[in-house]
Amino acid sequence: MQILGVGSRIKHPDHGVGVVVAVHKRVYDICFIEKGIKAVLKDTSLEIIEALESEYSVSFSEAEDALIKILREWSDVTEIIHLADKWDGGTMVLQPADKSLQAKEVPIDTFFHKIVMLRDRLRVLEQKINAHNKLSDSEKVEMQQYITRIYGSLTTFNVLFKLKADYFIGDSSKE
Repeated sequence: MQILGVGSRIKHPDHGVGVVVAVHKRVYDICFIEKGIKAVLKDTSLEIIEALESEYSVSFSEAEDALIKILREWSDVTEIIHLADKWDGGTMVLQPADKSLQAKEVPIDTFFHKIVMLRDRLRVLEQKINAHNKLSDSEKVEMQQYITRIYGSLTTFNVLFKLKADYFIGDSSKE
């Protein structure tokens, strides 16, 4: 299979004539005259009008993303997630409405660690669902929707995270 470089001109069976504008690991971003920019799998049958040599190389961020994915999938290594500075050393107090009962104090970093572990276990569950060979695609989608709703319920705890990139994200179509 020939790897096309940026600027290569092609003809796609459905989208028509286009120009490769970006090359990624598995797909080309192709700008089509009438359809705009579309991601097209590299193994798609394309008529090559003019091929330019590919200068594709893996960027550092693509290599890092791939390594993180492999580590998550095949090891017990979890990434380090930091508690927001304002909560460092803090305590969470659970005060019952009944004043005759004693309040419960929990160190925030202990609570935060449990939230992060919950997220890690949800990610493992997602991977197991996606890799399960006896579940149908519709069953996988249904289970993924439940997990997405769980993530949405956990967005309340985003205030604890130092970095926005670590936040829980639920169904983004409802935002």
